[in-house]
Amino acid sequence: RSNAGETMAWSESVDTVLANKEGLAAFRTFLKSEFSEENVEFWLACEDFKKTKSSTKMASKAQKIYSDFIQADAPKEINIDFHTKNDISQNISEPTLSCFDAAQSSVYCLMAKDSFPRFLRSEVYKELVKKHQDRNQKRWLPFL
Repeated sequence: RSNAGETMAWSESVDTVLANKEGLAAFRTFLKSEFSEENVEFWLACEDFKKTKSSTKMASKAQKIYSDFIQADAPKEINIDFHTKNDISQNISEPTLSCFDAAQSSVYCLMAKDSFPRFLRSEVYKELVKKHQDRNQKRWLPFL
């Protein structure tokens, strides 16, 4: 479904990349190469968490996010400040849909200011743009 124009539009903001399946996959690949894919994984986990309706599911999802990304020595520990981490630790026993908002916002800013500009300069992104441009040319010039 994606096209060259859409691929180019990704350069406008990190939101456009996160909202597009192929863009997200490319961004994830790039973050893996930089050993920071936990940021996008945490962001996605928070997005999923905010859609949770059942309080039992909410508690188990919150606990999983906490143990995967927040607690000390978590397997995919994200880089957030002490106060944010502390607030989450104190409130994790009774999670609310907004309990990860500060951490998610901080990780989002980190991706937008830090990783995203590097992604736009990366080979991963350049290859994707080139692939879409080639695909578009073939569509318009079938006789070539």
